[in-house]
Amino acid sequence: MTQHSTDESPAFATTTRETTDWWRDAVIYQVYPRSFADSDGDGTGDLEGVRRRLPYLRDLGVDAVWLSPFYASPQADGGYDVADYRAVDPMYGTLLDADGVIRDAHGLGLRVIVDLVPNHSSDQHEWFKRAVAEGPGSPLRDRYHFRPGKGASGELPPNDWESIFGGPAWTRLPDGEWYLHLFAPEQPDFNWEHPAVADEFRSILRFWLDMGVDGFRIDVAHGLVKAEGLPDLGSHEQLKLLGNDVMPFFDQDGVHEIYRSWRTILDEYDGDKVFVAEAWTPTVERTANYVRPDELHQAFNFQYLSAPWDAAELRAIIDNTLDAMRPVGAPATWVLSNHDVTRHATRYANPPGGTQIRTPGDRALGLRRARAATLLMLALPGSAYVYQGEELGLPDVTDLPDEVRQDPSFFRAQGQDGFRDGCRVPIPWTVGGPSYGFGDGGSWLPQPKSWGALSVEAQTGDADSTLELYRSAFALRRARPGLGAGSSVTWRDDVPDGVLFFERPGFACTVNTTGAAVRLAAPGRALLSSGPVTAENGAVELPADTTVWWETV
Repeated sequence: MTQHSTDESPAFATTTRETTDWWRDAVIYQVYPRSFADSDGDGTGDLEGVRRRLPYLRDLGVDAVWLSPFYASPQADGGYDVADYRAVDPMYGTLLDADGVIRDAHGLGLRVIVDLVPNHSSDQHEWFKRAVAEGPGSPLRDRYHFRPGKGASGELPPNDWESIFGGPAWTRLPDGEWYLHLFAPEQPDFNWEHPAVADEFRSILRFWLDMGVDGFRIDVAHGLVKAEGLPDLGSHEQLKLLGNDVMPFFDQDGVHEIYRSWRTILDEYDGDKVFVAEAWTPTVERTANYVRPDELHQAFNFQYLSAPWDAAELRAIIDNTLDAMRPVGAPATWVLSNHDVTRHATRYANPPGGTQIRTPGDRALGLRRARAATLLMLALPGSAYVYQGEELGLPDVTDLPDEVRQDPSFFRAQGQDGFRDGCRVPIPWTVGGPSYGFGDGGSWLPQPKSWGALSVEAQTGDADSTLELYRSAFALRRARPGLGAGSSVTWRDDVPDGVLFFERPGFACTVNTTGAAVRLAAPGRALLSSGPVTAENGAVELPADTTVWWETV
């Protein structure tokens, strides 16, 4: 059986589902604009490049596009250091280009979600520049976290917090005061206790909603509120972004008042707008707090993203996720890759080792598992997020020379691993040509010589390619609304260890996470598989690291 044994045509992927709560079972595609498509040949992706490639996303079969930041920024952290939330950085174009993307996307039946970065601004934001220039006592300093230092002459930081990117979370100015930055020094944290900060972001929300966006992905949604008094961590181990401890600068209960106020704004607008939170929390139950009925709509499921390729652990996380979301009435979300973690085709190519991997591992094994993991994810109830290029089976680029890296945490000791550039290499569109169709010039990060063979052009029409697997999976999911909808699965336990088998109305999914083939009774008609499968006489030989979708009676 090939991966395309399905009766459904992908033609329906060209129309928008005109139902309310579209986000409950949507497939949302993350575009990292700098690395998606370059329209002017300067080596950097831009909004016009995104606009020109929107038909590809329509034909791929996704429901919405999430755009990583394109705001005016010095680019100290890939645009997550925003200098002006109402302007487009010239490297990406203009507000007219942003308007063109939104309008064209809507015309193609795609919704548009934009990034919002409310935890911190750029140090080139007008508020911060004036606060620094005006010196101690400036009212603008109250909009950030400025503090005197400790020690005889204030030479020590105000507390012992460390930056997620490594080093102290405080930087001292020449006037003697320190300011807080949980990330790079160029990213000072806002003080959300100040009413002007809340007023400003309510205005920013309205600005982009009036532009026509369909929602916001909230960066560091768990970090806006800090514990009163900014207490020391003491002997407590410093939390990194992917940690699971309760810390005084993350997941404070006060963030929920902010999101309740935001929800009232979103609900004023027609068109079923949506908020999704990037919220790293200690437990999935804490994540559920962000998606209570009067707060945000979705929160990324980082517990699932971090899971190893292991049937027992995957099942436990799936159950815990569905159980946690059900009481608050929110859909589960599923994600395998994004702009901050090693692509899952490379993570699964290595022994379990977190979300940032520095070695290429076994490429064939990683791709086989990645394809199987994708079909598992898309068979679960809820919405799915996919990261640009994963539909091509792209691996992380693990051998980038140090001199080309731009991840700010790469240059700071003991922070995040600092190897996020590997998942941000511009994606290939054509077999040959300058930058494999990314643009007419080069690319801001060097692309591997193997990129052409993985391009959209090379994979289109190849029934065994990863791109066609994604197209078929999205088409089937859209044709069968029950696939994404709902909040539960029914597990079958009469299977060998290492195998997942669950049923949904009219549908079943079998996943072999082991390194050897297993024989199962076929639960119905095979619809789609992540690799070659033989089914005959009511039984199926399920190869290692393979997922099969079934139509059941």
